Parts: sequence; structure tokens; C-alpha cells
Amino acid sequence: MFKSILVPTDGSELSDKALDRALVFAKEVNAKLCVCYVKPDEPLAYYGDGAFAATSNEQFTAAAEREAQRVLQRARDRAASSGIAVDTTSPTSNWPHEAIIAAARERGCDLICMASHGRRGLRGLVLGSETVKVLTHSDIPVFLYR
Repeated sequence: MFKSILVPTDGSELSDKALDRALVFAKEVNAKLCVCYVKPDEPLAYYGDGAFAATSNEQFTAAAEREAQRVLQRARDRAASSGIAVDTTSPTSNWPHEAIIAAARERGCDLICMASHGRRGLRGLVLGSETVKVLTHSDIPVFLYR
């Protein structure tokens, strides 16, 4: 059965629901959990639920790091309230699907549990395309929560 589960998050409500489901599943199968938030390497129009407004590369990097820590702390808090130990990672990449798959491999995860593309508009297109890319390129099983 599954022993190590990677849960990518963008901090959205849908990602939180996928994390909650992964926490229940991890408890059921006695698996460890790693939550991954991929920070953008350079400013993008939209990333996750919002955009980072910065006037310099240093400010952008600092804002991305603050957002990563905020999202990952929320994930740690959710896990703690479920009694599950969780590890976190926040790689930097403008190709989130590649960073997600790499994080799963580096951490020896045997399952990726992520939100589906249950959004509409531009955010749905961005999140959905990353989900599809993970499904297409990962040789690690992917569990989608919708």
C-alpha cells in the first residue's frame, strides 16, 4: 500500500479540500505526508489564487517565500489537528508540474494526491493544465480530488 504521499497545494480552497482528504487517507493507510508549494521563479500574471505584486526581483522572491510559508503553515496546522505528522517543501520553478514530480521522487513518495481542475476561467485553465501535466508526465500514481 502507499507509504508516502505528496500533496501539492496552491493555497486554494480546492487544494485545502484535497489536503483534508489526503490526511484522512494517510491516517487510514498509516502513510507519511509531504505538502509541496511550488514558488514561481519569476513574476507571472496569476499563480495559485493570486498574483504577487513586487517592484524588484528581490521583493518578488521575498513575497513568494512569504506566501509559501503562509500556505505551508496552514497545511501543517491542518495536519496537526488531524494528528498526522507532515513534512513540507517549497521548490522554486515556473514549471509546477515538473517541480511536483521531482519533489515526489526526491522524497520517495509513492502517491501524489492533488486537486483536480474544478475551477472556471483563467485560474481553472492554469490549475487544470498543471494537473493534466502531472498526470501525463508522472510515473508515480496520482489520486485526484474533485
